[in-house]
Amino acid sequence: MNKAIKSDDIIFNFFKQICDEKDDQKCVELGNSWINAMEKNLDNMELNLDKADKLKFSEDIRNNRDHLNSLKNKTSSEWRDYATQCMIEILDNKK
Repeated sequence: MNKAIKSDDIIFNFFKQICDEKDDQKCVELGNSWINAMEKNLDNMELNLDKADKLKFSEDIRNNRDHLNSLKNKTSSEWRDYATQCMIEILDNKK
């Protein structure tokens, strides 16, 4: 039996944690921690790209940064809605 943890399972569980959090402040903090982690991932990816790939993926990176910026200052209910949509997307992509 394969018990490997898949990254989409980890992401799904993180978004579930956002949805399940009853304390609105903690829910927002979880959402903001998601933004921080994704920004760090983008920073690390950019550092590891050579010049040609930086040019090739610059629009994708910019779009990801813009998306993360659009998540800033969300309310707890907005975070729960966003997390729910992300979980649905993850489930849809597993099929």
